[in-house]
Amino acid sequence: MPLRLIELAIPSQELEKIPALLQDIRVIQTWTSDSAGAGGNVRILLEAEHTEALTDVLVRHFGSRDNFRLVSLPVEATVPPVEPPADSKAPEGEAAAPAKGGPLRISREELYEDLAQASRLTPIYVVTIVLSTVVAAVGLIRGDVAIIIGAMVIAPLLGPNVALSLASTLGDPDLARRSLRTIGVGVAAAAALSMLLGAVLTIDPYASELVSRTRADVGDIILALAAGAAGSLAFTSGVPAVVVGVMVSVALLPPLVVAGLLAGAGYWMLAAGAFILILTNVTCINLAAVGTFLLQKVRPRTWWEEERARKATRRAVATWLIMLAILLGLMLSGYVGAA
Repeated sequence: MPLRLIELAIPSQELEKIPALLQDIRVIQTWTSDSAGAGGNVRILLEAEHTEALTDVLVRHFGSRDNFRLVSLPVEATVPPVEPPADSKAPEGEAAAPAKGGPLRISREELYEDLAQASRLTPIYVVTIVLSTVVAAVGLIRGDVAIIIGAMVIAPLLGPNVALSLASTLGDPDLARRSLRTIGVGVAAAAALSMLLGAVLTIDPYASELVSRTRADVGDIILALAAGAAGSLAFTSGVPAVVVGVMVSVALLPPLVVAGLLAGAGYWMLAAGAFILILTNVTCINLAAVGTFLLQKVRPRTWWEEERARKATRRAVATWLIMLAILLGLMLSGYVGAA
């Protein structure tokens, strides 16, 4: 796992409590300083997987203090290189106790901040959606796979969808509203532009790249589930999510553009099939992402927030499962294929 440097500002008289609080947490190195009139400062170097446990302890003990501030910084490199901390040795004749470690992911706070930023509705987001829609439309009409892949690279669809799943897992209505607004604006912009292109350009409704995205089957469900799980893992592991974002965009942008092109050209039944494929992909991506967050034990810090999150998660999972059942029924009935 990558390293994190935690910087903590607390009252000077609280510095003596730090060693006792860190006893059960695997830290690599700690520095403390006391600036006259500026309070105490603590720096703690540790692996990212232990950051959440440390943050919970520090917030619980110092969160109500005046001028409290905790900052988590990614560590690019250290000199000399950091060796993994050795487990404590047990007394002779006794088995060594297993080291206490957190889930293999970044902290809840870091994950939330990353996804809150990725779900923001900005002019750059809208422009990128427009550009990726134009590129995807050209690639689909020409049947050029390389151009379609290029559109997937620039489409910013991963962040808002995974942020919506995190909002469901944490029971955060504000993050859910922001994510839904960003997703909605992106979908509306892509659909409107692709419909306009479909109305002014010559569209062959039987072109292979178009026809393949007017039908949904079990393979599409598997693809979208894998994309949702991979997208959430990319964020929780703290690694760049660009490559995984392409996978999610493959599941979302092409069928959306196909639906718009066909609707703009007047092929409404084929457009309906592509729209059902979009719903299937969105449902499966969010269902898989919520499941992945649950398996990685992404939970709120306090018990009352956890109770609210549990209810929100149950509602979200139930909603996605009902939608998936309806869509699967349409596939099995042959409606989607007939479209």
